[in-house]
Order: sequence, then structure tokens, then C-alpha cells
Amino acid sequence: MMEFLQQIWTVISGSVVPALAVLLVVVFVHEMGHFLTARWCGIRIAAFSLGFGPELAHWVDRRGTRWRLAAVPLGGYVRFEGDDNASSTPDFDALERLPAETKRGLFHFAPLWKRTAVVTAGPIANFILAILVFAALFATIGRPVSLPRADSVVAGSPAEKAGFKPGDLVLSINGEAVDSFSEMQEIVSLSAGSSLSILIQRAGEKLTLTATPERREMPDGLGGTQRVGVLGLSRTLSAGDVDYRRYGPIAALGQGVDQTWDIIHRTLTYVGRLFVGRESPDQLSGPVRVAQVSGVVAHAGGLPALIHLGAILSVSIGFINLFPVPMLDGGHLLFYAIEAMRGRPLSRAAQEVGFRIGFAMVVLLFVFVTFNDLSRLGGS
Repeated sequence: MMEFLQQIWTVISGSVVPALAVLLVVVFVHEMGHFLTARWCGIRIAAFSLGFGPELAHWVDRRGTRWRLAAVPLGGYVRFEGDDNASSTPDFDALERLPAETKRGLFHFAPLWKRTAVVTAGPIANFILAILVFAALFATIGRPVSLPRADSVVAGSPAEKAGFKPGDLVLSINGEAVDSFSEMQEIVSLSAGSSLSILIQRAGEKLTLTATPERREMPDGLGGTQRVGVLGLSRTLSAGDVDYRRYGPIAALGQGVDQTWDIIHRTLTYVGRLFVGRESPDQLSGPVRVAQVSGVVAHAGGLPALIHLGAILSVSIGFINLFPVPMLDGGHLLFYAIEAMRGRPLSRAAQEVGFRIGFAMVVLLFVFVTFNDLSRLGGS
């Protein structure tokens, strides 16, 4: 029994605590983006909650906003006065009965541009957080870079068939400059089955090779596996092969923007390939996987690595919230775009149906990614 309890404590302290710390910071920044913009727009706020479900603690500020810490720490919300629930779905009947003077300062009676600004501010806050974190890491610790040089070529691999030889230095892929071996791996991993035009340098001469990465099951370095595109090039790193490039403040910010965009671009590429059947949905991850990865990263790389993971998660949460799914920020923006084109909001019935569909989609996605996570754990 004591051994079992010790194992439970190891999981909680090693994986759950780092994951919750990272997630709560990212969620807090996201919701604070909504909150500060709403305050700036003069919109009254009923509650700011970290987590969902039963309330563990609260306090009420001088403007009447209830700040909540809830029992289920898998998200959060800002609830405006007049909202019927945490996803900013209005109680239409109650709103219609309000006198005109009471409607001032309510989110659902605010001008369209204010509502759009408040909704967009959450994802933007996530992107800003990620940029600043990446910039701070690049300015202090530096960005690890190893030359995209092939030390060896796997026999029978797409790289060998394309004519690669040991010592080849990759300069660009499909016209996109490649600065490091990891950057090359990122491009190749999302290109299974796609023909790549690869510019290389060999013995001072530039050559263009054409190769098509094949999909393989590869270790992910976290105790599991993932199916990714591979060429069959490998790099043997010694102590002096990795260069940590430090940047000044302005250059570091630029690198932070580039890193943030790279994550968004890779996500868009994966989603696009997913819809056309060129990627598998079983690579999607949820909170269980986040906890597992957080624990491994915190143990192997310490605080800097965990902070870096938090920045990646911040980009992901900000970007996913922009998907045009009712209940998410992107769903609200979709409704506002339709309102701008029509000159009036969607009908009450249409909005209610949209939110129900959105809720069902979010629940199904949560169940699906959790099943993926547990399947990986069962197979590892």
C-alpha cells in the first residue's frame, strides 16, 4: 500500500504539478487579455475564474468582479454581466427585459468593434507571452543550433535514393532556408509523402536533390512514439557541435516572433494535411499528454525547458482558440463577421444552435484526445 501511495505521489509531484503550473499561467494570461481589454472598453465583468466547477476560494474587487479559484484546473473564463454561462452565451430573455440605462456597459450591447477586440485579446495575449518568453530565453541562454549536415545516410532510405551522401550540408528545402538540423527535421516530419526540393552543398558545390520523406514510427524522446516523415539522414553530435546563439534584445524579439510563427505554421500544416487525409488524427494530444511531457521536460531540462514548453503551449492554446468553433473565441469572431456582413446579429435560435454544436464538438474533441493520450500510455 505504501509503495502504491509513493508511486501516486511521484506521478503528482513529477508530472501533474509542473503541468498545472504551466497550464495555469497560460490560462491566466489568456483570460487576462480578455479582462483588461473589456475593462478598457468599459464593459462590466461579473467574474474572473481560474478553473471550472466548484469554487475553492474567491474575493470580490471594488468594481464587483468575483475572482475565483475553482476545483478543475483545466481552463478558465471571464464572465461578463449579462452572460448566462462561462462561454459568454447571453440569457436573451433576461437581457431584453433590462431598462436602457442598465444595458450600458454590458458586453452584448457593446459596439461590434469592442466585442471583437475583447474576444481577440485572449489569443493575442497568448502570442505576446510566447514571444516574450522565447525572446528572454534566446537573449539569456541562447538558441541551440547545429548545422544541418548529414553525418550518415541510412541504407535504402529516401535520402539514399535521392542521392544524399555523408557530409552533405542542407541549405534550403522548397526554397525555405534551413539554419539547423532541428529545423530540417521539423520540415521533413510534416512532409511525409510530399516531394521536397532540397538544395545542398557538397565539396563546395551546390546541388539540388529531390526526395520524398516516408512515414515511420519513431521514438518521441518522452517514452512514446509518433508517426512522422523521415528522410534517413542522421547527425552525430559531439560537445562542440551545438552552438548556443545569444541575441540582443531587439534581435531576440524578432527570433521570438519567428519561433511563434513557426509553431502556428506547423500547426496549420498539420491541420491542413489532416483534413486531406495525409496525417493521422491519433497524433493529437490532450491534458494527459501535457502532464506527461511536462514531467519529462521538468526532470530532464529543468526550469528553462519547462518555461520553453509553456511558451509552446501558450501559442497552441491561443491558436486553437481562434478556430471558428462556437464556444471558442474563433466561434464568437465568426458570429461577429456574419453580423458585420448582415448588418445585424444572427437570430437567437441560430446562436443557441451554434453554441450547442460547438459544445458538443469541444466535448468530443476532449474525449478523443484523452483517449489518444491513454492509448499512448498503455502502449509505452
